Formats: sequence, structure tokens, C-alpha cells
Amino acid sequence: MSALTVSQDPEQSWDDLVRFWGETEWPEGSKVEIIEGIVTVSPAPAYRHNLIAESIQRRLYSVIPLDWGIFQTLAIAVPSRLGMLIPDLVVAPGRDHTESDTHVPAALAELVVEVTSKSNARHDRVSKPAAHAAAGIPLCLLVDAWASDGPTVTLHGEPKGDVHRPLTTVKFGEPITLPAPFDLVIDTAEFPEA
Repeated sequence: MSALTVSQDPEQSWDDLVRFWGETEWPEGSKVEIIEGIVTVSPAPAYRHNLIAESIQRRLYSVIPLDWGIFQTLAIAVPSRLGMLIPDLVVAPGRDHTESDTHVPAALAELVVEVTSKSNARHDRVSKPAAHAAAGIPLCLLVDAWASDGPTVTLHGEPKGDVHRPLTTVKFGEPITLPAPFDLVIDTAEFPEA
């Protein structure tokens, strides 16, 4: 099953778009995001996809401070890019950001992890990283099981405008190191291939 887009009036404001996203009845279990001003409804991630996210999450818990969280279904808002994104993992400090019950500002994140899905890999590779960079998220880890030259993991950082610089790319099976504040080596040999 592939992603579905829902057209919106291009003249709608960000607040109207967020209201539509938050108040509409979506299919249960689906992932609903606003990507570049378009509401996108995707099926729940596949089992292998979740295994990869869970493996990274387990490793991150060993290095984050106690007052930080790792969230799997947290929506992060990037109004400047008309984005309400739900990365596979969001690592963010603090637990008292209650401006909204539905989302937090993306700028609160220290790290986001995106695991590509076959049906919407372009969003994970292009649109969402541009929004993450625009929000100033310091680190983004892209796990791309569907890359044309074989499964890869790329760490992006040093956001400037809507671009993150690729810091490191490895093939599945090779370790990748997250820099401070994580100082963590992730063994990608644990990741199942598609």
C-alpha cells in the first residue's frame, strides 16, 4: 500500500492546515503527516522498518540523559516548511513542552531518525530532511533500506537553511558513529534488509 495525499486549498493558513490535520478522522493505525503543505496518509510501517527503529532506540537509551525522551510517534512542527512530520524516532530534552497536545516545535529535537519506506522513500530522503534542517535539528540519521546502490545509513548534520551536510554514510553491516552529545556507535549489522 502506498501513501495517499489529501489536497488542501493552497490559500489556507498554517493554522487551518494544522486544524485540518488534527481534527480529521484518519484511518486507524495510519501515519498522517503534513509534508510541504500536503497532508500525506501512509500505512503503518512494516515489521522490518520497526525492527530498525527499535534497535536504534535501544542503543540510544544507553547514552541519553534521564530528562531526555525518545519518541516514536511524536509529531514535530516546521511551519516555515508547511510541515507536521512524524519521524521514526525523535530524541528531545525535557518533558514539559505542553503548548499543544498534538505536536512540539521541531527545534526541540536533538536527533531525528528516518527509516525509509518503499512507498514514500522520496519524502524520507528529500522533503523531510529539508524541513529538519530548516528547523535547525542538529543531527538526522537516515536509514535507507531502499537505496539504489544497496541499503545505507547516512548521518546528516550542520544544518544551514534547508540543507544538512552528509557527515558519514555506511553500508548496512558497517558501524556508524553519532557524535556528541551521543558519542554512540551503532552496529548496522543488526538491521534487517528489505
